[in-house]
Amino acid sequence: MASACPGCGAVLPAVVGPVHRYFEASPACWALYSEVLAREYSNPALMRGTHRLTVDAYAVQHPGRPSPQTVQSAAVHLLSLSALLEHGQEPEQAQRLIEAATGRKATYHWLVPPDFRGTITVGAVAADPDPAAHARQVTAWASSVWQAWKTHHAQVEEWYRQLRA
Repeated sequence: MASACPGCGAVLPAVVGPVHRYFEASPACWALYSEVLAREYSNPALMRGTHRLTVDAYAVQHPGRPSPQTVQSAAVHLLSLSALLEHGQEPEQAQRLIEAATGRKATYHWLVPPDFRGTITVGAVAADPDPAAHARQVTAWASSVWQAWKTHHAQVEEWYRQLRA
């Protein structure tokens, strides 16, 4: 039996297992994400080059329901994707941006998540353990997710500008 992940919409085998406490993800999707993280943690090149994109893409593809915590989570991960994909920053710079952004909780508001049908999901990354393919898939996934949020790019850019001022 299969079911769709409530966050990204990926149709995966229905399994029983843990999930994140505020990301909206099925147990099967959370398990795939955990596998991808384990692969990255065991490979220093993937940690340096793609891990930040992985975390950001998953977070904003599974934003949860409106609450102070989910509002901040979506905002900071969208800011990081903007820094990496639009502004050409390095992962370390994006991490510093996230750290600065978390101190400005009152700045952010809920952004209605897009429909993720047609976007790449963590399943594409999990499917190929080759490190080079993994890196390419993560970049394609993050770009796909970032584009899904395009109606909110102007707001994210305004938050980015405020943080950089």
